[in-house]
Amino acid sequence: MIDALKKTDDKPFPLLINTHHHGDHTSGNIAFKGLAGHVVAHENSLKNQKAVAEKAKTEDKQLYPDITFTDSWKQKVGGESIRAYYFGPGHTDGDGLIHFENANVLHMGDLMSNRRYPNVDKSAGASVKNWIVALDKTLSTFDNKTIFVFGHAFDPEKITGGKEDIKAFKDYLEKLLVFVGGEVKAGKSKEEVLKATAIPGVTEWQGDGIIRSLQAAYDEITTGK
Repeated sequence: MIDALKKTDDKPFPLLINTHHHGDHTSGNIAFKGLAGHVVAHENSLKNQKAVAEKAKTEDKQLYPDITFTDSWKQKVGGESIRAYYFGPGHTDGDGLIHFENANVLHMGDLMSNRRYPNVDKSAGASVKNWIVALDKTLSTFDNKTIFVFGHAFDPEKITGGKEDIKAFKDYLEKLLVFVGGEVKAGKSKEEVLKATAIPGVTEWQGDGIIRSLQAAYDEITTGK
């Protein structure tokens, strides 16, 4: 990828931006050491990346962000204006939304998992309840012409889409909380809740990761966190 990018422009890479800390989004950072001028991420993404690396003893394989933001960040690069947003915890507590304003392209990272059961990383401060809020803010902040880039999709070719896809994912999360909340009220144990193979009313979400959603929702509902 770096070789291909060098062929399009002989200038150095001014910015490498991480949407969040997970290895499938940051383990390639190190390849840009000495090439990227700065690495940008939300402050919690940096915190989480350091914590995971220290635990795995892989600090020598990391290139950490040196520019962090809290609520927002903005910079011009050439003819493009890049702005990052933070709408609170969702997939983790450090998910940034990266908007290329002139192109009107928004990279959502793993705040959007298109038709594929998401990873809800409670160990990194995830919140199903606020994830719904973050998606609402996304829908109200960006217009109908915005091209949304998704972190994951069940169909690998469908990693871009529009607001209808975001609304569908929001609906999945809402139905997840309603279902698990109902099971808890009915006195179901955690083991019983985790045996569910589908969420009532949800037909489009697929994959083998439903247990991650169920467990995160159960923990959130029973502990309030």
